[in-house]
Amino acid sequence: MKNTTSTSVTSADYIPSDNYTKEGQEERIAFLKEKTYNSFNYLSGTKSFDNHEGLKGNIERYIGMSQIPTGVIGPLLINGAHASGDFYVPLATTEGALIASYNRGVKACRMAGGINAFCLNEGVQRSPFFKFNDTATALEFVKWCYLQVSTFKEITNKVSNYAQLQDLRANIEGNSIILVFQYTTGDASGQNMVTICTDAICNYILENTPTQPNTWYVESNYSGDKKATALAFSNVRGKKVTSEVSLPRNIVEEVLKTTPEKIANYWQSSTLAAVQSGAIGAQGHVANGLAALFIATGQDVACVSESAMGLTRMEVQSSGNLYVAVTLPNLIVGTVGGGTGLPTQKEALEMIDCFGKGKAQKFAEICGGLALAGELSIAAALSAGHFTSAHQNLGRK
Repeated sequence: MKNTTSTSVTSADYIPSDNYTKEGQEERIAFLKEKTYNSFNYLSGTKSFDNHEGLKGNIERYIGMSQIPTGVIGPLLINGAHASGDFYVPLATTEGALIASYNRGVKACRMAGGINAFCLNEGVQRSPFFKFNDTATALEFVKWCYLQVSTFKEITNKVSNYAQLQDLRANIEGNSIILVFQYTTGDASGQNMVTICTDAICNYILENTPTQPNTWYVESNYSGDKKATALAFSNVRGKKVTSEVSLPRNIVEEVLKTTPEKIANYWQSSTLAAVQSGAIGAQGHVANGLAALFIATGQDVACVSESAMGLTRMEVQSSGNLYVAVTLPNLIVGTVGGGTGLPTQKEALEMIDCFGKGKAQKFAEICGGLALAGELSIAAALSAGHFTSAHQNLGRK
């Protein structure tokens, strides 16, 4: 991956302007080949998918491909602990104006020196349920389980080459117990991995516990899988990422066509409205960018329901700059397994140098930067009254 650390803006860094022609597509593909040193034969349509056996584990009763247009934004400049440099980010969507909006935010952030992004924490949970006759028996069960943590870790290591059991917690409600097993899952998103590990641990529990449950289930619906939950803000599910940028006034005015004060005032009002609506978190449209990136790169798209939770903050600094921060506590992403190895998805991950082992935290930081760019652009449009006209011009036939 060719990364550019300079924040100087030259036309050579930017993807050729949009036009709806075959020549325009070919020009952009040629540009990406030069910048990333990758070929995009499946994304461009040069090659067609024909490896039916390779679909095992991804789909049943296969009949064909649903083709979703894929565009690209960038360069997105990330100054992260794992992601560093310029990235041309693929987004699959049918929503007009989305690519243009995110690209505008990306451009402003790059001119300001890039987005700082950090993967703070990671962990994936599976939360089995056990029910007993009474509370006293349930408490004895919990005490016994806490004494078995080292054995549970050994079972995890035998079942999986990548999962590591981090923590065990218990949620007690009368005669019902929810055990919360938290794992790291390497570079995989990990939902299947933690299910298999937890099932093996539960079988050991049932064979050895002196207090047998009347009923048990491998997942209680407590872990937050594919849903937004308040627990995300006191813990982590997947990867927790925070990103930030400080934009000088002249960039806000020239690129975003508004002012730091107008954006900050709009965001204060929108946060108040989000609180009144009962939203979990306070953000604008994080799901827009993440869904498009998840589709392009073979992530579990249903996990957008939890991954798009977040907090966005915008304020004017004493210098007059606009400070923007986005925190995403629930990013369920992976660079191995799942749909990441399918042809176009693999090419999309290779475009940002995030395919394979050792790349998941890097990918998470890119997700954080992408989310911030999108939040900035939509806030700018709404604060300046450009939101409707942009969708009229770009989002309608």
